[in-house]
Amino acid sequence: MQQINIAVSRVREELHKLIIGQDEMLELLIAALFSGGHVLLEGVPGIAKTLTAKLMAQAMEVDFSRIQFTPDLMPSDVVGTTVFNMQQSSFSFNAGPVFSNVVLIDEINRAPAKTQAALFEVMEEYQVTVDGETYPMKLPFFVIATQNPIEQEGTYKLPEAQLDRFLIKINLQYPSLDEEKLILRRFRSDFGMAQRSTVRPVFNAQEIQECQALVQQVHIKDELLDYIAAIVHDTRNNGDLFLGASPRASLAIMKMAKAIAAMRGRDFVTPDDIQYVAYPVLNHRVMLTPEREMEGYTTREVVQAIIQKIEVPR
Repeated sequence: MQQINIAVSRVREELHKLIIGQDEMLELLIAALFSGGHVLLEGVPGIAKTLTAKLMAQAMEVDFSRIQFTPDLMPSDVVGTTVFNMQQSSFSFNAGPVFSNVVLIDEINRAPAKTQAALFEVMEEYQVTVDGETYPMKLPFFVIATQNPIEQEGTYKLPEAQLDRFLIKINLQYPSLDEEKLILRRFRSDFGMAQRSTVRPVFNAQEIQECQALVQQVHIKDELLDYIAAIVHDTRNNGDLFLGASPRASLAIMKMAKAIAAMRGRDFVTPDDIQYVAYPVLNHRVMLTPEREMEGYTTREVVQAIIQKIEVPR
């Protein structure tokens, strides 16, 4: 696990050149990368969602593309399209910006459903099918999407099928008072964020895939697999929830728990790892009943109640 620890410390060191605080977000982002999943970042404007995603890509020696989702964006603007070549009298495929290693989708909820649906295949199967031809993605393939939970005008709710394709959803909070003071001190003479140029790539695509292979080898006992299944099964039979989590959520908890264990220097998973990742994995996959929503309940409270209720394996 030493290779993973070295990679994590290097990435954190580079990101903390600009990012103040947000340690949990950075840990979950790196864990999702090592798990081979995608991340949805949700938070109010101005708390470094987009900046973090761009710096994450900058710290890796991989291809990066950014797609700004807008109401008039078409599926072909994302995945690409076939065009007719007059000279050769044949059709050729022009790949869209999604053909990259790290893809930042900014303001994902500003595009209509047909454009969001274009991401279904590529996020789950790592391939794009256009006009009957299938084009595989280069690995690693990592999507980081951002959205603003406050603004409703000009936005479209993400379909449940798409939300389920994100391994985790990270809800970003405002920085603390001390962190905000540090932010002001760091950028008092750097209005244009020139410090971004100091972030350098610290590992490449090959090393990312090696870390992903190491995470798969982390041991998890059958009792802990049963524990994960019990947590997810409870979401489907819970009076506070209108919609429970799918088997994809069980697999996501297992993958993330393995990644967190490896990042913390262990080759085995503990119940604490599972409890730590349960909320980021489940919070976008479950829906509260209308009654609970009106009472002011949150999905965090329901997930925590489920974890407290289910007996922890010894």
